[in-house]
Amino acid sequence: MRISVLQGDITQRRVDAVVNAANSSLLGGGGVDGALHRAAGPELLEACRELRAARLPHGLQTGAAVATPAFRLPARWVIHTVGPNRHAGQTNPALLVSCFSESLRLAETLDVRELAFPAVGAGAYGWSAGAVAAAAQEALTGFRAAHPAAGLELVEFVLRTAEVEAVFRDVLGV
Repeated sequence: MRISVLQGDITQRRVDAVVNAANSSLLGGGGVDGALHRAAGPELLEACRELRAARLPHGLQTGAAVATPAFRLPARWVIHTVGPNRHAGQTNPALLVSCFSESLRLAETLDVRELAFPAVGAGAYGWSAGAVAAAAQEALTGFRAAHPAAGLELVEFVLRTAEVEAVFRDVLGV
């Protein structure tokens, strides 16, 4: 599995799946979540409403992941995960690791070869770029150990600023 770190717009990535830093409602929001919903079109919101009605009446739990089609995005899938909100007292880094681990696990079940992550939990949820990158590194290490023959060929981190990109490059060693 190749790891890539770049500055860019995750809504433009031509990969099998993109990860959405969602909120528990799955009904859109700000940041990456809002950008992905806008770019995917109203079909994404409808798919999320259907998920809520059928399987997730109380929303998606922190650290969990669920997939929908990507609709108008250049990807096939959107994997939604809910990061812990430090501002709301969710300070357990294991929940942050779980966001990455569960997204990787779900990507494997969807036969995803190329997966793009944002900095889940950074920004509005208050985690530092270093903590997020460390959580991603821990999840990647665990995933590689548990799935040595995984079909994932590329995991990329698509980050909005040069500063966050530099932190991820340093922590991930790429």
